[in-house]
Amino acid sequence: MRVLYDFGIGFYAVVLQLIAPFHPKAKLWVAGRRDLLNTIEQTIEPKQNPIWFHFASLGEFEQGRPVMEAIKKKYPQEKILVTFFSPSGYTIRRETPLADYVFYLPLDTARNARKFLDVVQPKFAVFTKYEYWYHYFRELHRRAIPLFMVSAIFREEQIFFQWYGVFFRKILRQVTFFFAQNMDAVHLLKAIHIKKAGLAGDTRFDRVAELPKSRKRVPAVEQFIAIAERVMVAGSTWPDDERILSACLAKHADWKLVLAPHEVTDSHLEQLRQIFPAALFYSEFAAATAAQIAAAQVLIIDNIGMLSSLYAYGQIAYVGGGFGAGIHNTLEAATYGMPVVFGPRYAKFQEAVDLIELGVGFSVHSSHGLHELMMTFRDVAKLHMVSQVAAGYVREKAGATQIVMKYLESQHFFDRPPHAE
Repeated sequence: MRVLYDFGIGFYAVVLQLIAPFHPKAKLWVAGRRDLLNTIEQTIEPKQNPIWFHFASLGEFEQGRPVMEAIKKKYPQEKILVTFFSPSGYTIRRETPLADYVFYLPLDTARNARKFLDVVQPKFAVFTKYEYWYHYFRELHRRAIPLFMVSAIFREEQIFFQWYGVFFRKILRQVTFFFAQNMDAVHLLKAIHIKKAGLAGDTRFDRVAELPKSRKRVPAVEQFIAIAERVMVAGSTWPDDERILSACLAKHADWKLVLAPHEVTDSHLEQLRQIFPAALFYSEFAAATAAQIAAAQVLIIDNIGMLSSLYAYGQIAYVGGGFGAGIHNTLEAATYGMPVVFGPRYAKFQEAVDLIELGVGFSVHSSHGLHELMMTFRDVAKLHMVSQVAAGYVREKAGATQIVMKYLESQHFFDRPPHAE
């Protein structure tokens, strides 16, 4: 099975190299890994022994961010190294003040794992939610470097829990401790004889619970919605979401929409101009007249990084991705106390399931479904009730970071000298 795994990793890299000239993300992925190990070796000072955090992408970074912040606050002398698998995480957070070093993760091969750990020599490693790399995990275990999974979550249908998943279960057994999001994950791990796991919760709740306190004002949005009766904020949208929003807005002239798409490529922005032909774009807002701003129903945010503050301006949130691989971050919206609407593909996201069960999350399949919800929430009393429940859900679920830190400190992982082979 290891031979097949290694072949799959190599094949994946070859495919990305072949499509890189035609695919912007693939191009960034390939370019970012060119001579990467030498760059890491030349950048990291010897004997730093940083704490290594790895994230698949931007969403996982935000999930692990509270743990990094807690470490930086209490142990400012500790160095932190961050790696990303995806360009969407690296390009946006490569200059984060939380980390001393930020790199792409070299491809998971035996040679790369050995050289990476020879250079980095981390005190311990923290992976978030998922990302299970055979060679890195095996090499960490071989060197007795602790490895933790934060906000870990599993589903029964995953390969780890199938009769043919022996090789992948070996990867899980290299982990020192799993901080699980829910008890289902703990039980699934115990069913395959992995007992080093406990319920901690999802660290994203700690992150989003602080957003209303630290959010940044966006004067352009405030001006745009100044005379609006009702405002919807749509975040991380894709074309399927945007077409539904466009069709629905045509029936609700008294609503204004602030839309932050998932991708702000030139091609997607051009597509948005076609879907919302009368929309204002954030980058062009300063040049708009007062009459144009008052008349516009849609403001499109054509940059990255503002969404967590934008939700504060809405009465309803629409979170994109639910017509594709799966919805994006619903908690960033819920923390501001509002109904959260998304597409039909949400079953793999525990927080979305929770929100629906609480009556504050709503899945729609068409513009008609969204239209009915917008009609429902013209009832101010009902909107207020739902909003209180949504915000309360986030507050009650916070606290996972404290559990993680308490465990690490009780086991003296910050005090331990780095392992010497």
